[in-house]
Amino acid sequence: MDALTDARDLVAERFPDATWAMLTGSVLGPDRTAGSDLDIVVLRGEEQPGYRESLYFRGWPVELFVHTPARLAVSLERELAQRKPSTHRMIARGVPLFGEPGDLQVRCAQVLAAGPPPLSGAEGDRLRYGLTDLLDDHKHAVDIGERAVIAAAVWTESARVALAFAGRWLSSGKWLLRELRALDPDFADRWLAARDEPAALAAEVLAKAGGPLFEGYRA
Repeated sequence: MDALTDARDLVAERFPDATWAMLTGSVLGPDRTAGSDLDIVVLRGEEQPGYRESLYFRGWPVELFVHTPARLAVSLERELAQRKPSTHRMIARGVPLFGEPGDLQVRCAQVLAAGPPPLSGAEGDRLRYGLTDLLDDHKHAVDIGERAVIAAAVWTESARVALAFAGRWLSSGKWLLRELRALDPDFADRWLAARDEPAALAAEVLAKAGGPLFEGYRA
């Protein structure tokens, strides 16, 4: 299956009036698997709607990310505020199918390399408070089911707090682990090993972030 050819044909069929389009995602690199899909970013004029759509094409699962210039600008700005550069990453690492994105790929790559904006005091306090609260819930949980659910939340949030206080990008799913491995492979291994009993590692992360925060927290 030729990802580039099929993606180019799909765009020509569905978006003949697009300004530009690019193929991106794991299908282009060493992380490609049998289940990799065609992630396609499309830019159209403002008179057309922007949306996300999932479909199949020639046996491929396809994820379409259709933007107008205004929608794309808002998405990129929102990602910076959330520290989750999904669209930046897709554009920076994409392969143009047709059209010319100009210097957008370079600018997105520069944002990725620079990292997120500095963590504000309020953001740091919110993260510390959230993890403190989860650890307290986990400590006192008596219902086995609730304890398992809380443990999963503690495990995920400990990774997010570690990344945020290290000045790294946040993410979810497989990209959460990839960001942790880029930050510290040894810590990433310890985090994986702590999946079922995450409290001790989470407490360590919280201590490095400034310690628990509950009394006096106000937002």
